[in-house]
Amino acid sequence: MKKLFIALFMLASNFSFSQSKSGDLRHVVIFKFKETSSKASVDSVVNAFMSLAKKIPVVKSMEWGLNDSPENFHQGFTHCFVLTFANKKDRDEVYQKHPAHMEFQQILKPHMEKVFVVDYMAQK
Repeated sequence: MKKLFIALFMLASNFSFSQSKSGDLRHVVIFKFKETSSKASVDSVVNAFMSLAKKIPVVKSMEWGLNDSPENFHQGFTHCFVLTFANKKDRDEVYQKHPAHMEFQQILKPHMEKVFVVDYMAQK
């Protein structure tokens, strides 16, 4: 798990965001979906999650991608999302409590086997 955390931190910290700067808060979310979830269901979850950037104004930027690491440390986690916030208050008091985020959690719940989350203040 320590190797996974280090690899994810290095990956996330090397992203280049046009709207972000040093001091922004990065919220890295990585999902492992249930084997019983269809591709269409997973795609629906991805679309619902990505739509949060348009529904919650404090999300400065958001991107996602599929695991493509040849190192085989992924432990079944496949989908990585990186959200950027200006500060912890935006993440904690606005994003986390926002009705759109709460609704997304209900969409995700039947398909999520595990989730791994790392948050950090960007350093350059």
